[in-house]
Amino acid sequence: MRKTITIATRGSRLALWQAEHIKSCLQDIAPGVEIRLNVIKTKGDIILDVPLAKVGGKGLFVKEIEEALLNGEADLAVHSMKDVPMELPQGLLLGCVPPREDPTDCLLSCKFDSLDALPQNACVGTSSLRRQAQLLAQRPDLQIESLRGNVDTRLRKLQDGVYDAIVLASAGLNRLGLSAPYMHSLAPQSFLPAVGQGALGIECREDDHDLFTLLAQLEDTSTRVCVEAERGFLAGLEGGCQVPIAGHARLVDDETLCLEGLVAEVDGTRILKAEKRGHTSQARQWGFELAEEILNQGGRSILEKLYRQS
Repeated sequence: MRKTITIATRGSRLALWQAEHIKSCLQDIAPGVEIRLNVIKTKGDIILDVPLAKVGGKGLFVKEIEEALLNGEADLAVHSMKDVPMELPQGLLLGCVPPREDPTDCLLSCKFDSLDALPQNACVGTSSLRRQAQLLAQRPDLQIESLRGNVDTRLRKLQDGVYDAIVLASAGLNRLGLSAPYMHSLAPQSFLPAVGQGALGIECREDDHDLFTLLAQLEDTSTRVCVEAERGFLAGLEGGCQVPIAGHARLVDDETLCLEGLVAEVDGTRILKAEKRGHTSQARQWGFELAEEILNQGGRSILEKLYRQS
């Protein structure tokens, strides 16, 4: 058995929490192994004054970390699954998907307890076109303003009165124990989360067999199945962070999953949604089939227009 494991991670408070969490889990099953963190800055961490949709490119938060894995500076990387591109570099794979946190989005405010309670023309902060489209579909009067930075920075801007409300992932808030005076969970039935939201992915080199043995003990099959379905949907759309795409899968029973997907106009004037149910063994295939269904509903023209504009 190896003597050391190096974990590559981003340097934000949330990324470090996630890396420390996986470090602790590995330490429990391999107490004799020394586990270190290698903190790496990614392009997405450096460019903070531009909305994500305009930064462009895939893998904004993982490319430099994957390079560290490939050149041996790290043995594994802890990612938020929603940041992981559909295609991994040759030689790398997802060695494990641990149990998922709450996948929902959360509306936070210092004065208002729900989306409906926000005043006319309220200012809502988000860097996500997916969130923007769904917010405007329900409240076309809202003024959506770009919101970048780590979770603490975004909460501070809310507290400083820059926004009437902001939308963040519930998982990050739960993991860091953060809150606001008013917090309203946006249920998937009316507000679909990002593909992979709330789930972690542990990436490693495909030839690192000792590490696989350890990581297998952290795998959560139901989370893997749901994430595979969601990622199949995103892959079928050939989508990225610069377009309003959402996907959420859940297990109906041990053998059946339900996958919901969405493609939308940025201004929320058109929302295309569909659902598929099927056997868990075909999770990724259901994602591709749902993507095709939404593309044929009109999603293809929406995405083509958005990609031309980006």
